[in-house]
Amino acid sequence: MAQRSVMDNGIILLASEQRALPMVTVKLLIDAGSRYDPAWREGVACLTARLLTYGTRTRTAVQIAEALDFIGTSLNTGCDEETATLTLTLLKKDLSTGLNILADVLTASTFPPDEIDRQKQAVIAAIRAKAERPGEIANKKFSEALFPQSPYGRPPEGGEESVKKIERSDLVEFHNRFYRPNRTILAVVGDISHQEAVRRLTKALQPWEKGPSIKDSVSLPKPGAAEMIRVQKTLTQANIIIGHEGVPRNHPDYYAIQVMNYILGGGGFSSRLMESIRNERGLAYSVHSQFDTAKYAGSFQIVMQTKNDNANNAIRIAKAEIQRIREKGVTGDELKAAKDYLVGSFPLRLDTNRRIAMFLAQVEFFELGLDYPDRYPELIGRISKADVTRVAKRYLNPEKLIVVVVSDQDKSEGKK
Repeated sequence: MAQRSVMDNGIILLASEQRALPMVTVKLLIDAGSRYDPAWREGVACLTARLLTYGTRTRTAVQIAEALDFIGTSLNTGCDEETATLTLTLLKKDLSTGLNILADVLTASTFPPDEIDRQKQAVIAAIRAKAERPGEIANKKFSEALFPQSPYGRPPEGGEESVKKIERSDLVEFHNRFYRPNRTILAVVGDISHQEAVRRLTKALQPWEKGPSIKDSVSLPKPGAAEMIRVQKTLTQANIIIGHEGVPRNHPDYYAIQVMNYILGGGGFSSRLMESIRNERGLAYSVHSQFDTAKYAGSFQIVMQTKNDNANNAIRIAKAEIQRIREKGVTGDELKAAKDYLVGSFPLRLDTNRRIAMFLAQVEFFELGLDYPDRYPELIGRISKADVTRVAKRYLNPEKLIVVVVSDQDKSEGKK
């Protein structure tokens, strides 16, 4: 499916030749996420990524935008707790122009003060907007309670006050330190061979110099204690998150957990949570569970919305379903359906060049090996009923649950 090589400047290059269309997608994953934010400057990592395309030594923000528009594409940047990302999809004939722009923003961004001010205001406006959305409020409260005093417990974009404090020198220093080829995974997918990808990228990114090796000093997050968090907001629907610590992506029980979670609440209308809470009792339109896994942390969550006066009942039933799968396990039919779906739906992750590029970059980041797609059916297929029961008992912990309820508290059960 793909070939791997390490370029002279340290970039890990993954190339997958897909000749169906004369298009190429380039995806960069850089070890420059918000977990490296300096204290009291939370938001630096994401603001750095956001500003990459807003001015270089040879182009203004307008010139970059016009150059991208001329070849009919866009250069998208992003950031989460662990990585910064850049994505470029374009016609093969425009690859040289696109790679030239990509190299420019990676190596020659200048972070113009006027653009910094504009983007800081845009980030602050987005933070204020999120603070009005009940689902976002619940997620923020849950993350803070689950991983207190950790980068994984705060929004990658930072907070309003920390963003205000960010100065140009913070961005320049972060960029110089973390945006280095030896911290980068680059996936190229489309109408291009591995050899051509190496040649073109070597030429385009030759000015990008290695940086010093940086020892990972971010400690693994310590989970917070169980608690009930209620947030008053005038709503017709209560927004609820129930959960606790999960596992990182490289955990040996990852695949058994995915099968177990599909049966509990990850399987849509076929899941137990959906059957108990929506289908049997009509308490919620949507309810699901998930094990979110990052490289160094993970969480388990049940997420649902229900009427204010049904909130406590829905929470009680969700907890009962956790207890039931721990104590009674699953049926053979449930196990087969879960495994069939997980294996059968796997190819849908790879149905576009863009998805393939992201998949390859993540496979490398999580050190899964390029043969992972071939191994995946067997990894899921070998999970037994005993495995599901074992991981349910070990990784679903009712005594550790953090419960967040954003609702109109005056209309909750037991109140007038």
